[in-house]
Amino acid sequence: MAFDTLFAATAISGSGMTAERYRMETIANNLANANSTRSANGGPFRRQDVVFAEVLGGAIRPGGLPDLRGVQVVNTVEDQSPLNRMYQPGHPDADADGFVMMPNVQLPIEMVNLITASRAYEANAKAAQTFKTMNEQALGLLRG
Repeated sequence: MAFDTLFAATAISGSGMTAERYRMETIANNLANANSTRSANGGPFRRQDVVFAEVLGGAIRPGGLPDLRGVQVVNTVEDQSPLNRMYQPGHPDADADGFVMMPNVQLPIEMVNLITASRAYEANAKAAQTFKTMNEQALGLLRG
């Protein structure tokens, strides 16, 4: 058995933890900019979302299954849902009618996404820990 395939489960879990950490950072950025009416692109901040893709090895396993290697972040995209329009006539970014275009960040959605990303990170960490425990037990049997 090749050395790189021996620890494939740990590498897959590690790639999942890396991807979910990036997702949590993106959610934190969304929350931090929930009231930003001016962005670098001009106009209000638009909510960001992370796109994942599977990482496949070059080989096909028996039974026609792909050689799975984990997950990676392939892109961060702007959510194109409508912006929120609020009546704030004293705001510097208000239009002639007193309305301000606000970011499309919704706190409940971001919190659900944050919990989901956190649980996925925990599941990957638990899988890596289980793999480590199994290896330690197998080594113990070989020694004993």
